[in-house]
Amino acid sequence: MTIKDWPASERPREKLICHGAGALSDAELLAVVLRCGRGGTDAVALARQALGKSGGLRSLLEAPWRDFATQAGFGVAAYAALHAGLELSRRYLYATLERDGPLENPDAASAYLIARLKAYRREVFACLYLDTRHRVIAFRELFFGSIDSATVHPREVVQSCLELNAAALILAHNHPSGIAEPSAADSAITRRIVDAARLIDVRVLDHLVVGERDAVSMAARGLL
Repeated sequence: MTIKDWPASERPREKLICHGAGALSDAELLAVVLRCGRGGTDAVALARQALGKSGGLRSLLEAPWRDFATQAGFGVAAYAALHAGLELSRRYLYATLERDGPLENPDAASAYLIARLKAYRREVFACLYLDTRHRVIAFRELFFGSIDSATVHPREVVQSCLELNAAALILAHNHPSGIAEPSAADSAITRRIVDAARLIDVRVLDHLVVGERDAVSMAARGLL
């Protein structure tokens, strides 16, 4: 029996239309992307097999292309569709930041920064640049490091501020371990950037440490 033979209320696409994407399981969402099964296995069952084999949704989505391609029924089209969807979601969050106007608290930027940085398997340091009214000008990933550290140069942060004519900054970096807890090194580099930015009248509003599911605000911790 194929998915077309299921009751309409149980078909992934119909459920999505009637109840929204949030009503679908990981396997059902993946089945919508896959569109069809293979070798007598329907798309939902195929998706469940892939999720089980890879160890879950995050592992599947973060898998390198060659590992992803080993999943039964998966190929270039599925890989491209999934990663296009991920990038669209990140761009939607960024467009929301641009549309909503001034950023008044770290929560307004957390969702975007988590989506942008959490999947990296190495440490990445980035900046969200703001104008005098704290509206978003740009987002840039500036420094790329190893699994547990990245060398950050305050001078390059300052140069990028001058280039973009930014008046304020939100700093961000990820912890590949998934634990969003600021380290002593994080506090030290934050102070250096704050001091350097102050020389050109740029204010550092926050430094967000991004984990697997959340982001810790160093401003809220009193660490700026």
